This record gives sequence, C-alpha cells and structure tokens, in this order.
Amino acid sequence: MNESLKNIIEAAIMSAETPLSLNDLRKLFDEIECPDTLAFQTALAELAEDYKDRGIELKEVASGFRFQARQEYAAWLTKMNADRVARYSRSFLETLVLVAYRQPITRGEIEDIRGVAVNTNVIKTLIEREWIKVVGHRDVPGKPELLGTTKTFLDYFNLKSLEQLPDLSEITNLDVRGAEAERQLELQVDNHLVHSTESNGVVSDEEGKQYV
Repeated sequence: MNESLKNIIEAAIMSAETPLSLNDLRKLFDEIECPDTLAFQTALAELAEDYKDRGIELKEVASGFRFQARQEYAAWLTKMNADRVARYSRSFLETLVLVAYRQPITRGEIEDIRGVAVNTNVIKTLIEREWIKVVGHRDVPGKPELLGTTKTFLDYFNLKSLEQLPDLSEITNLDVRGAEAERQLELQVDNHLVHSTESNGVVSDEEGKQYV
C-alpha cells in the first residue's frame, strides 16, 4: 500500500491548486481504507526524498504540502514571467514587516514606528491579498483594530510558521528587508506550468512610489 499511497499523494498534491494538509489527504480515502497518520507521514517523507535531487521539491508550508520550484533556480524561472513579478514600495514592505514582527499591532502603532501616516490603500491591499487580517481590537478608547498575518502570508513567503521568519536583528534596514522579502517569493509548480502570484494592479502610495 505504501508505494500506492505515495503515488496517490504525489498525484493529488501535483494536481491541487493550493497546498494540501494531512486532513485534505485523508479525504481522498473512504473511512475504512484510510491509512493512519504514520503511513501518511512515511509516504510524504519518502516522496520528499524522491525529489531531493530534482528541480522541484515537496515543501510543507502553513496550509499543507505543495510541489514548488527550488529557490536556487528562481533566477532562470522568473524570466518566464518577467512581466508578472511583483514590485513593492518601501511603504508597503515596512507596513508588512511591522505587522509580521510586531503582531498584533494597530495602524496607529505602525504609524508611530514609521513616523508617517499609513496610506489606507496599503492596508486595504494587504487585506485583499489575504496577507494580513483583523485579529482583534486593542482595549483602549476607540478600540482600534489589531492586525496580524495569515496562513496565506506564510504560504506565499514559503514559511510553515512565524518562527521561520528571518531574525530581524540580522536585517539592518528596511531596504534590505524588502529585498529579502522579494527574494523569498516562491515559484509554485502545478501540473503544467511554473507560475508566480499575479499582481492585483498598481497604485501609488503617499511617497509617490508604486506598490502592488
């Protein structure tokens, strides 16, 4: 059953548009014939081993498992979609970095740290991309919204959890943070193409720059 299970998992993950969790994989089987957790884990480990010397890898991110191009080949693969590579402004990246590392955080707290007002479109775009969400309200007058990151954010930046974020003390300035964030954009592999996440259009921020 193990080889068959491995092939089924491989086909399912390769065909899926989003990462598949263990629960998603269990749904492929009838309750009676469903393998146990150890069998799934063993098959996934063997599948990852099968791809260790290939151009693609089996990667576990926050939402589950997916096949994706290895990072070392990104320089070549991005040329396939050069017109779709997202470019982010300093304002956009600073806001995202602060939410990721200081969450839960309010918009006012972000503005206090940055020293300038946060453009409404920056927050709106981050929420529309499902990279951040409202996770609560600060218990102060006005009850400002608390912002935090999402599983979609972790998936997009190839992270399984927030603990895998690079140590902020190792990144000396926000320009470098922006470059690091962009470097981590993953090219995902499905059953017929290598693609990157499409942009949602371009707008201008308060600094006159553009962000996606």
